[in-house]
Amino acid sequence: MSKVSIITVVQNNFKTISHAIESVLSQDYKNIEHIIVDGGSTDGTVEIIKSFNGNIAKFISEPDQGMPDAMNKGLKLAEGSIIGILHSDDFYASNTTISEVVSELEKGKSDMLFGDLVFVNPGELDKVVRYYDSAKCTPDSFAWGWMPAHPTCFIKKSVYEKYGDFKTDYRIAADYEILTRFMAKYQVPYTYIPKVMVKMRIGGMSTSSFKNNWLNCQESVRACTENGISTNIVKILSKYFTKILSLVYMK
Repeated sequence: MSKVSIITVVQNNFKTISHAIESVLSQDYKNIEHIIVDGGSTDGTVEIIKSFNGNIAKFISEPDQGMPDAMNKGLKLAEGSIIGILHSDDFYASNTTISEVVSELEKGKSDMLFGDLVFVNPGELDKVVRYYDSAKCTPDSFAWGWMPAHPTCFIKKSVYEKYGDFKTDYRIAADYEILTRFMAKYQVPYTYIPKVMVKMRIGGMSTSSFKNNWLNCQESVRACTENGISTNIVKILSKYFTKILSLVYMK
């Protein structure tokens, strides 16, 4: 029975961290190692995490150099052969998500797996604001700014060991860079599951302001360039028109 390591990175998010933890605990697959990396929270987040006592496999709380650095700390602590990342604002769409992931990856045809994600209203979690369809995400899609929904990505530990961890000089698009590296540069075999795996509250760092959106685009271009993919800022920006259309459709 494969061990699955779920890494949750958090800093000052006492409002939703318990929901993320409960989402992991509710999974029907029990060989899960939940690792929480806290960036030195001062708002009560640490106390909430500690209240779960023995249900958290590993927990550290200390200052870090940003989310990529924190995720790398989690990777170093991970003992599972399969690794997933669940942010503190996110939760699994079903209590069978992890068992379905393991069942597919244990077939041995793929080294990573991903599915779909929905953005939900923080005050009304059943209200879907936008549907993120990862079916369109292939090695070729990175040139156009599209990557699989990162919280739905489950990757074998051996892939990280062979091709490296998150680059800490990326502020927003470290997840984009690492998936570009794995899928496009190194052609890691993957499987797509056509179903919603994770629900995400709207308002993440990469979509919180025009400034962050612009930085995200710039870093995405850089990620492609560093991994041998030809693109430009116009191609990357084109994805936002698709996002706008999807929001109009959801309304």
